[in-house]
Amino acid sequence: MRGAAVGTSRAGASAWARYRALAAEHRRERLVIGAVLGLGAGVVAAGVIVWWAGPLVGLAFFAGHVAYGRVRRGPVTQWRQGALAERRTGKRLARLDPAGFHVLHDRALEATPGTNLDHLVVGLTGVYAIASRRCAWGTRLRVEESGPWLERGAWAGGWIWNGRRSVTRLSGTAARSARAVAEMLSGELDHEVPVAAVVAVHGARVPHAGMRHGDVLYQAARALPNALAVRPVVFTSAQVATIAAAAERLLPPMLEQFLPE
Repeated sequence: MRGAAVGTSRAGASAWARYRALAAEHRRERLVIGAVLGLGAGVVAAGVIVWWAGPLVGLAFFAGHVAYGRVRRGPVTQWRQGALAERRTGKRLARLDPAGFHVLHDRALEATPGTNLDHLVVGLTGVYAIASRRCAWGTRLRVEESGPWLERGAWAGGWIWNGRRSVTRLSGTAARSARAVAEMLSGELDHEVPVAAVVAVHGARVPHAGMRHGDVLYQAARALPNALAVRPVVFTSAQVATIAAAAERLLPPMLEQFLPE
């Protein structure tokens, strides 16, 4: 299955725009600091070792400073990693058969200003609001249905963990987004349009069949296209086209909010 129909907005477009904006804010200052560090290290190396070691050490310090700025934890890195995860999910979803599935990416949820929907799939097997999330490589997702933490009432389906880190809040966000889309589509089309909440997971280990946390399905991104395609058919091709057209009208590209008027 190849070449799914894709909406006018690219996967991860607004997240990448936000990353570029944040990265540009203090780029000059970071480069100056890197140059000063490299120069200082180079002078010390030239005096202690040999003169030609100075430029090499200086360049190494400068490159290390720049590389560290790209991988250190913080908003800039998080936005870049999030955008890349959305792009990878978009490539996976492009494998869905365009005859039966319409895919929209990076859409604004006007009911919740400033919030975007990473992906929306409208297909013969249903409508899916999909959030892309990157997790640490090698970690494992697990659901904890009982224990002392549950006394705080975090989530009706228990807690969900990525390694030692709780990602329970993500389930609530994904479920709310799916409900918002369902309400918009149902109101526009004058009949109920159920929307399933899905989280496409990158990096962490997830069972091949996925795992549920409340009403939210966590699915490894690589297995997502097949998981959606093999579900029972619930819509006709005509219904898919009608729902997809309504989604296009109701969910504008999120990137438009970053462009000057």
